[in-house]
This record gives sequence, structure tokens and C-alpha cells, in this order.
Amino acid sequence: MVGGEDIGTPPSDHVQVPFVASAAAYLRRLFFRNVSNTAATADQEARPRVVDGELRRSAVTKWLFLPLRWVYKLWFAIVFFGSLVALYIPFRILLFKPRRYYKAFRLKRVWARFLQCASGIVLRVERKAPLPAAPYIICCNHSSYLDIIQMYNVVPQYFLFIGKYELLKWPLFNIFFKGMNIAVNRGSKVEAAKAFRKAAQALERGTSIAIFPEGTIPAFTPRMKPFKDGAFKLAIEKQVPIVPITFLDHWRLFGEPMEVMSRARPGLSRAVVHAPIPTTGLTEADLIALRAQVYAVIEEPLLNA
Repeated sequence: MVGGEDIGTPPSDHVQVPFVASAAAYLRRLFFRNVSNTAATADQEARPRVVDGELRRSAVTKWLFLPLRWVYKLWFAIVFFGSLVALYIPFRILLFKPRRYYKAFRLKRVWARFLQCASGIVLRVERKAPLPAAPYIICCNHSSYLDIIQMYNVVPQYFLFIGKYELLKWPLFNIFFKGMNIAVNRGSKVEAAKAFRKAAQALERGTSIAIFPEGTIPAFTPRMKPFKDGAFKLAIEKQVPIVPITFLDHWRLFGEPMEVMSRARPGLSRAVVHAPIPTTGLTEADLIALRAQVYAVIEEPLLNA
């Protein structure tokens, strides 16, 4: 007995022990979160899988056209780096001050158009709906370095790219990620948080953002990797719509440049600009469902690509 009460006596049914209550609440949240994750995973696994592009290749043509692919890669490198050198000074001048970024964006679009034509690529865009008013977040599959070039040919409105930190190490090309675009160092939580804040500030200014939610080019293109949460967390936090885009053919046209057997050829580049997905009223609890929805929308055209 302590103070007239037996500490060994269990509390009555109507008395709630704070620790037990908080533990129960935590377990409920954990349970429902796991249920949501399991449901999203099960839904993704239930859908038909996009076939790995490497499994579709013929061993005969893979070796037969190897010399032609090398010639095309050389031509593409000459066109890309030659034009970048020619435009380096104009880009340098335009990127010197933020107020000139819009002009730099227009010059990027001209450059992208030139690269598309010079590399023998024909672009065909299917637009499911008009683009929303800025700002919005563009999410698309990432199967080739052509995705970056063609984004400027597909989306005419001003936007910033969020790209991997390694792009800062690329000679000449790194000028685009030193000030205008946003480089993300995923190996550092501090640096990644800074990039996230920079992207959030851009959205607050009314500037749209383009991001590859896979984070990198998968080895099994055109099948996509699972999406990372960053784009969807940002869209929900700022209550801006997501514009999904599917590039159907870039994995066929241009693979990893440094791989001997990778694909490389001119041809048709098809893009599907899907209807915007609103995030108004969504909370962080809706992140998994939103991520799964965007993934399904982008993936659908790839199933028969």
C-alpha cells in the first residue's frame, strides 16, 4: 500500500494509462502505414510488368549493327559537344544573373531542337490535356540521356531541372547546375535537404520543376525502378499538380554511351504528356497512393511500347 493505494492493483477499465495509450496509438499508425505500403506494393506487383529491353534484342542484329552504332555515337558526341562549345559563352553570359535565366531557357530550347534534328530524331507528342498554370512538377520515366534533351522540346513553359549531383562534375555541361538548375547530393542528408528547400522556393516563386522520380537510369529499361518520395512530398507540401510524362522510345534510340553494346540510332521519339494530377487537399498520409498513381499513369504506355 502506498498513500492508501495498492500499486499492484491494475487500474480500472475507465482509467487510461498514458504510456499504454501512446503505445497503442503508435501501433495503430504503424499498422495502417504497413497496410498502405503493402496495398501499394501488391497493386504494383499485380500490374503487368514492362519487359526488360535487353531481353528483346536479337543477338544477330546486336553484333551486325555494332559498327553503325559506334559511328552514330561518335556523330552524336561531335554534335553535342561541338554545339555546346559554340554556345558556351552565350550560356555563360545568360547564366551569370538569375534575371537572365528565362533567356537561357529559350536558348536551351533552341539547342535541344538543333540536337534533335542533327541526331536524326523525329519527335511525336501526344497531349492528353493542356498543361496547367505554373507552378507544377513534371515527373517522367528515365531511360536515356535523350530524356533531358527532349524535355525542352516537349514542355515549352519555363521550368528547372532537379538532377543528380554528379552532373556538377561534367565538363561544360555543369554550368547549368551551378545556379539555374538544382543538383541533389543523395549521399548527404544535409545537402539533399538544401536541394529540397531550393526546389520548394522555386515553386513558391511560381517556377515549375522537372524531376526523374526513379533517381537514375535503370539497367533494365524501359521497365522503371520504384519511385523515390521527394517529388510527391514536394507536390503535397506546396499543393501543386503533377504532370506525368512518358518517353516511349528513348531506351531504343540511345543507351549508356560508354557501354560497347548499348543501343544508338536515329528514329522516332514518342512522348505522352498525361493529364495533370491535382494534389489540392492531399496530406503526407496520401503520399504512397499519389506515388503509386503517378507510377501507374507513366507506366501504362510502356506496357505495349
